[in-house]
Amino acid sequence: MRTDLVVIGAGPAGLAASLAAAARGTRVALVDGATEAGGQFYRQPAAGLGAGRPEALHHRWRTWERLRDGLAAGAVRVLTDHHVWCVERGPGGFVVHALLGPEQEEPAEVHARAVLLATGGYEQVLPFPGWTLPGVVTAGGAQAMLKGGLVVPGRRAVVAGTGPLLLPVATGLAAAGVEVAALVESAGPARLARHGPALAGKLPEGAGYAARLLRHRVPFLARHTVVRAHGDERLTGVTVAALDSGGRVRTGTERHLTCDTLAVGHGMLPHTDLAEGLGCGLDGVAVAVDAEQRTDVPGVWAAGEATGVGGAALALAEGHIAGCSAAASLHGTDPDPAPAALKARTRLGRSAAALDAAYVPPAHWPEQVTDDTVVCRCEEVTAGAVRDALDLGAGDVRTVKLLTRAGMGWCQGRMCQSAVAGLAGCPPTPARRPFAHPVPLGVLARQHSQEGQS
Repeated sequence: MRTDLVVIGAGPAGLAASLAAAARGTRVALVDGATEAGGQFYRQPAAGLGAGRPEALHHRWRTWERLRDGLAAGAVRVLTDHHVWCVERGPGGFVVHALLGPEQEEPAEVHARAVLLATGGYEQVLPFPGWTLPGVVTAGGAQAMLKGGLVVPGRRAVVAGTGPLLLPVATGLAAAGVEVAALVESAGPARLARHGPALAGKLPEGAGYAARLLRHRVPFLARHTVVRAHGDERLTGVTVAALDSGGRVRTGTERHLTCDTLAVGHGMLPHTDLAEGLGCGLDGVAVAVDAEQRTDVPGVWAAGEATGVGGAALALAEGHIAGCSAAASLHGTDPDPAPAALKARTRLGRSAAALDAAYVPPAHWPEQVTDDTVVCRCEEVTAGAVRDALDLGAGDVRTVKLLTRAGMGWCQGRMCQSAVAGLAGCPPTPARRPFAHPVPLGVLARQHSQEGQS
């Protein structure tokens, strides 16, 4: 199909961008790999589950209703079950390559004059002894099970790691009937207090979560971390310990918590694969954009977590601004974003930066990773193998990858790159991947054959 603007990602940023651009007379196609729009934040349970009160699982449900109703009433063409693996730029615009449906074998193409990337983010996972046991899930994974499947991962859970995502996960599990043995947060109150002014707007939300934790009698262990997960066939418990001011485990503070589920997460990272494939510049690990959410590649905009993790409200503001800018560029007019969106982006951007600085993994987490701990699950590379590569002279993630195969598996380093970088003592570096999603060789062969005939 052909359209003016293709928006990739139907989360808060993509929805806001699509509605803003369509309202300004732009033909918009909204592409997403899920079966329903909403993204991870507004993930919906399958209709067949018959959820009576899906709003009980969501924050800012009225905002979702407004977006959903706007999408239903507008002219946006929604293409769900489209798994985008590549975006090509050519003289006539852009071609979005996707795979259709759960089988992901049938190809599809969307041709557009402009592209808006709202590809979101993914969880940062750091290894520790026992983290590969059945029963250990990511914090976002536990939340996705609850929102999308109306199921809980276990009966007694520990929620651990760092970052604001842990709060809704812990309260959501508790409200669903799970006994939450503890919420284990590695950041301490003093770190948050240092960013008090920038986080003032988050206080009511934080207070609401705190009240729910108290109501469900969930113990909160600040400046603590999970040292080890225990079990043979599956998880039976975890050992947690207190951290000193430098981020090291304090000897003698270990305690055992019995549980059958550990939901663990250490923040979010931006999804930048498609942007990097198009040649967009990065600002650190996020896509670099200007005041109108334009990347440095003409015809490409980006918004939401891909440009820096900051939450749904910030993503909505950025998406609106990006949609207005893209529409204006396509029609040769001046962008007219709502002043409220501009103000929200500035205010929420400060809060996001403060949260990013406050919630960081413990500085010395690699010291707790034993040599036999698997770091790259796809290729079964252990921390000991990574350290052996360092002894051989490897000083960056790429060299460790060449010596150990860490990051060469199915996920292409998306899960293990941060861990390998931490063990190597170097910052994560962008990994340019030709494809943002696994694609069958048959699809590539057919595409090559068609290009040869044209």
